Amino acid sequence: MKIYTIPECDRNYLENKYHKTSEPFNSFNRMAYHGYEYDISTGLDDESIRAGLEALTSSLEGESRPIIKARAIEYVLDNTRIDINEHDYFVGIYSWSRLIGKYTVAKWRDATYLKAREEAKSTKNIDYGRTGTAWIGLDFDHTVPDWDSLISLGFSGILKRAEDSYEKLCQNGKVSDKQEAFYRSVKIEYEAILRFIDRLYEYSLTKNFAKASKISACLKNLRECAPQNTLDLLQMIYIYFMISESVDHYQVRSLGYGLDATIYPFFVRDLEKGVFTREELTDFVAYFLMQFSAIGSYWGQPIYLAGTNPDGSSKVNEVSHLILDVYDSLGLYNPKIQIKISKSTPKDFVLKALDMIRSGTSSIVFVSEDTALKALMRNGATYDEALDSVIKGCYEYTTKANCIGISFNTFNALKPIALVFNNGKDKATGIQVGLQTGNVADFKDFREFYYAYLAQFDDIIENSLHCLDHMEKYIHEVNPSSLYSATIPACVESMTDALDCGIKNVSDMLINGFASAVDALMAVYELVYEKKLTTLAELKEALVANWVGHEKLRIKALNCKHKFGVGDKMADSYANAIHTFFSSHFTGRKNCHGGNYEYELHSARAFIEQGKKTEATPDGRRDWEDTSKNVSPTTGMDKNGITALVRSATSIDLSVSDSGACLDAMLHPSSVQGDDGLEVLFSVLDTYMSRGGASIHFNIFDADTLRDAQANPEKYKNLQVRVCGWNVLWNNMVKEEQDMYILRAENII
Repeated sequence: MKIYTIPECDRNYLENKYHKTSEPFNSFNRMAYHGYEYDISTGLDDESIRAGLEALTSSLEGESRPIIKARAIEYVLDNTRIDINEHDYFVGIYSWSRLIGKYTVAKWRDATYLKAREEAKSTKNIDYGRTGTAWIGLDFDHTVPDWDSLISLGFSGILKRAEDSYEKLCQNGKVSDKQEAFYRSVKIEYEAILRFIDRLYEYSLTKNFAKASKISACLKNLRECAPQNTLDLLQMIYIYFMISESVDHYQVRSLGYGLDATIYPFFVRDLEKGVFTREELTDFVAYFLMQFSAIGSYWGQPIYLAGTNPDGSSKVNEVSHLILDVYDSLGLYNPKIQIKISKSTPKDFVLKALDMIRSGTSSIVFVSEDTALKALMRNGATYDEALDSVIKGCYEYTTKANCIGISFNTFNALKPIALVFNNGKDKATGIQVGLQTGNVADFKDFREFYYAYLAQFDDIIENSLHCLDHMEKYIHEVNPSSLYSATIPACVESMTDALDCGIKNVSDMLINGFASAVDALMAVYELVYEKKLTTLAELKEALVANWVGHEKLRIKALNCKHKFGVGDKMADSYANAIHTFFSSHFTGRKNCHGGNYEYELHSARAFIEQGKKTEATPDGRRDWEDTSKNVSPTTGMDKNGITALVRSATSIDLSVSDSGACLDAMLHPSSVQGDDGLEVLFSVLDTYMSRGGASIHFNIFDADTLRDAQANPEKYKNLQVRVCGWNVLWNNMVKEEQDMYILRAENII
């Protein structure tokens, strides 16, 4: 691998571009910061812009929401301070903290939730949130624009396409008020973007440092046409990202359609025509990646690499390797990297990524193209669409430019077990959140307990969907997506917002605490019925006491033989049953927009946050502790090694999880040392994928190192940890989270 470096002065600037590294930083609230100072002559500060937005939106009261939001975006772009800096190839936008939110999205969201709750005549969504039972809400913050349109047309071409479509509709006499508002909002926003680029271009002409001429030429191209070279391409992606994510209030969950595949044609053409040298092109990639590292989002900014061409050949190319080399050389942990993998993926590329992982880069996840293909085709995608799918967010897959999520709902699979023991009542709040399934002490057999669990879970799902139906019909009123929708050909042709059925609107159903639920069910079976070590009444008493005074029983619960993740046939069979039971609620069912419900075996931070609201459970877990996450075992329970873990995880059909399921694997460093160790790691990955795995990421740790890192954080400033669908620095985790990783590391073999 060729070692790549950025000059120290440039790297110092980049690391302080968005927030000052010498000051405290909260990655959950990453946009609430500024880095270096901007030239005050270029625009207003944030407080002045907020005052202007308040006055502007007040004056527009009664106007359609797409227009109000478009005018707010326009105001920010016309008035924010800007920068062209000698230490960077990428432009600076000062006001990147979603200033419009208070006056538009947040206000409209709150009003929508209130209206939906009144119409549904239910507060279940609130009760479920308070008790850690389920999170039910609208998704108005995740997009992947049509990069093909942006790259082929540029910002000016996107605007021209919208103008042409509008004119065609007018000629046919078919323009509704909604279509008129959509068109006007697109025109306002894209004209504002072009003026914003004009301002940057004019400001760049006042600079005479080494990078200035390249930046000026790039901005001139982006103002007038589609990107012409690699720097144009990356600058356009970056500008769209910053405007969408930081002004428009929509995250951009993929940078390009495979960053390597997106860059490659420009890269080759630039070298062939002598536009840039290989060293210059490498610089552009490095400075581009550094933007997202410096932004420091807790969740990570996703990019994906590799994939398969229609002829079966791999999309891995020179740029694929370059991205990994630069990323590794710079010691980055953000953006997070997703690698689409299949039998055609070159082994040397996979080994390079695995070597990075075992050396401490935990920000890489592998996503099976075969499983994604099955999942997407089950939901109506053609083979070609599914093969060319987008990897977005943490490791979810979707088809290009024809699908958007409108809700994001996470169900706690463990909570119904607690509700069975409490006859449907939440321990902490006293809320009757579930069904009254009876006194658990009266249950005659395990079958009765299991049916009560399924009844509680079914009730939660159905009540949630009832509330959701009333929320989702207003999604387009919460956060009009004109910037994004203008990139989508179908939306432009019909002049319809993507969230208003301009394309397929899907509802995302996530499950959390999956393995914990299996382990808890198995503990009831094993302790009460198989070994008869206790009764349901005694077990309930132990749970109410949070296991205090029942320590011996808790040890037996923790050491039950039937656990998910150890290759136990009974536990794995119940895992498959819960997986099928959950997914069966959504198969063939349409949401209120006529789109699909899609199931995802993914927890995000629910394993922590819902765990904090879930009382003690029969698997030995105490009050308010973490649940399991993703398709992974309960922390510390995968005691039979990685082979058994893979066998459990792939004992269920993960393609039924429509948009993704990830296994968190932990290995001891000694097992992956040297050439033989790298082959072991490759074999684990290959076995998982061959058995129908969906996604997998790795932490390579030993407990002694983690304990030392906890005691001496100054020695481990660059230690990375893969959390769920993202990775963080060890030193940015709270002690309780660190302890869970230490516990799991103590049990790996």
